[in-house]
Amino acid sequence: MLNRRNWLRHSILTTAGAALLAPTDLSALSFRQTNLLEQLSDPGTDEGYWEMVKSQFTFAAGLTYFNNGSLGACPDHVVKATNEFRRTLDGFPSKYMWGGWADEKEAVREKVAKTFNVSPETIALIHNTTEGMNLIASSMDFEEGDEVLLSSHEHTSARVPWKYWQESKGVVLKDVELPLLPESREEIVDRFRRAITAKTKAISIVHVTNTNGMRLPVKEISAMARELGVLVAVDGAQSMGMFQIDLDDLGCDFFTASSHKWLFSPKGMGVFYARPQVQKLLKPLIVCRGWEDESIRRLENYNTRNLPELLGLGAAMDFRELIGQERIEKRTFELKHYFRKLTAEDERFALKTPAADDLSAGIQTVEVIGQKVTDVKARLFDDHGIDCRPMTTFGLNGVRISLAVYCTKKDVERLVTALGSST
Repeated sequence: MLNRRNWLRHSILTTAGAALLAPTDLSALSFRQTNLLEQLSDPGTDEGYWEMVKSQFTFAAGLTYFNNGSLGACPDHVVKATNEFRRTLDGFPSKYMWGGWADEKEAVREKVAKTFNVSPETIALIHNTTEGMNLIASSMDFEEGDEVLLSSHEHTSARVPWKYWQESKGVVLKDVELPLLPESREEIVDRFRRAITAKTKAISIVHVTNTNGMRLPVKEISAMARELGVLVAVDGAQSMGMFQIDLDDLGCDFFTASSHKWLFSPKGMGVFYARPQVQKLLKPLIVCRGWEDESIRRLENYNTRNLPELLGLGAAMDFRELIGQERIEKRTFELKHYFRKLTAEDERFALKTPAADDLSAGIQTVEVIGQKVTDVKARLFDDHGIDCRPMTTFGLNGVRISLAVYCTKKDVERLVTALGSST
């Protein structure tokens, strides 16, 4: 007789295999699966369940991975599905590259749209956040003297496109300095409010910073900007998939993210969202046959592209649906609270991430006091097999910890013990 953990694992593999490994069938797993919520007395606190989820990812031997903010991992059956799609494509290349998977491609778009509560007609399936930011920055017909506001914590791939496409025209890029540990969301909103002028045309902001995991009040900033006729573009690389997002409710004009981070898709896939009212502003980065298409699909008209990876994104969305969006968010904050509980009262550590749940989530940055962060990072990996990201900007001198669904409380305990051994 299977024990509970093995039974749950068997349930996932059985239902996932049936739905994901057939290239012509991308039906969501929710239509096939046994509802695992009904099988668990308290899934929010049952570590056996999350050990089972972790078992769906295959990491290198001896590795404990807390670096999802840099690059996420694919669950095993997403890897298998993508490889199956690749074999199918290579078996009949011309058929599947040009039209054979048209319906399946649209099914992936629909899965993404459903997850983020928007119309499929607002979603383009691109390569990564960098492409999305270039799409936005290259499309804007701004003039000399116009202004674009960026936060001081913008990722290079969100800042450089504005410099390349707009600064050369005389458009002014203005940094809004963010407090490292804000006391409220309003404190951040107020800084943007005071920075807006009559010349401000756009605000380009990160949703969750890659530096210390600060969560910006995008909804409040978007509402303020909308009243003033200012466009809002959001880098969602560190938020899409970390917690639940309703893109319509968020209120921004554009939102782009790499799905190979918190959505656990194959590498080199991304999601781009644009409100219907502003899609006419966007110009494709690449044009070929079909460029006249007025739908958002014109932004992904690459002629040939890596379709197995795109369909693998659909498999990744199915995996998330199997676990449940609400449960993923709940687990994210559970791990955050557990990590902070183990470190907050320890005088050896200094937390560099805001504590409130509306100001941070699954990324936490911690300094080992008196230790150079690059040395701490090296010792974590060399002595304990723990991978994380060192952050040196803004005086952080801390390791960035990414708390994803494949992390368990035992992993967190091991991490904190290893951090303490560095002192």
